[in-house]
Amino acid sequence: MKFDVVTLFPELIMDSVNHGIISRALKDKKISLKTYNPRLFSNRKGGQIDDNPFGGGPGMLMQAEPVIQALKEAKKNSSNPYTIYMTPQGKPFNQSKAIEFSKKEHLVILCGRYEGVDQRIIDTEIDEESSVGDFVLSGGEIPSLVLIDAISRFLEGVVGDPKSVETDTFSNGLLKYPQYTRPELSEFGDVPKVLLSGDHKLIKRWQLKQSLLKTRKNRPDLLKDRDFSEEEEEIMKEIIREDES
Repeated sequence: MKFDVVTLFPELIMDSVNHGIISRALKDKKISLKTYNPRLFSNRKGGQIDDNPFGGGPGMLMQAEPVIQALKEAKKNSSNPYTIYMTPQGKPFNQSKAIEFSKKEHLVILCGRYEGVDQRIIDTEIDEESSVGDFVLSGGEIPSLVLIDAISRFLEGVVGDPKSVETDTFSNGLLKYPQYTRPELSEFGDVPKVLLSGDHKLIKRWQLKQSLLKTRKNRPDLLKDRDFSEEEEEIMKEIIREDES
């Protein structure tokens, strides 16, 4: 997959991908990544690309012309680019979106700064506005890195063991169960005996119950409209009985 990022801080993007799975994916050519700086497309002194919003209001906006030129340059010679603008006003980015975006051939990601961008950029060049959460950051660079990392995990050959992606949190709509490694006994607590039993059926049921418990505690919204399996319904009744006892 090809990633192109339009940003005022290319070094923030490139320095951040020199580590871990994404660094390896770049070296192995599983993904490609390039940045485009709108300042290079500005005809103003010092490459300035921001100005006051019409109608008043605080802060500055990224101007349409240099940003659109940078986006067009990123999309040049691409048969099917899909352009995403990182903004807290966008659609929520989640695991399902990561899977959806991973099926694209070429993603162009625009990182906003200041108070945002001229609306004409969104109207003419953006396919989708995306948000990593209900909060505001200084710019879209960190959210764009979130997208690149989350999406790349679904690309063939990026993650060493594909099964780890299949069992990630949200892969089945639930938070992942607790996990333990050596030593079995510790001053900080012991590994649950069921995980040492060798009974795979019992272990899987324990893992499912723990997933339901954690989801119920930390993300009850995920259970609100869930179509529970028979086993999940049975376990949820068990959890409720334990709460009442």
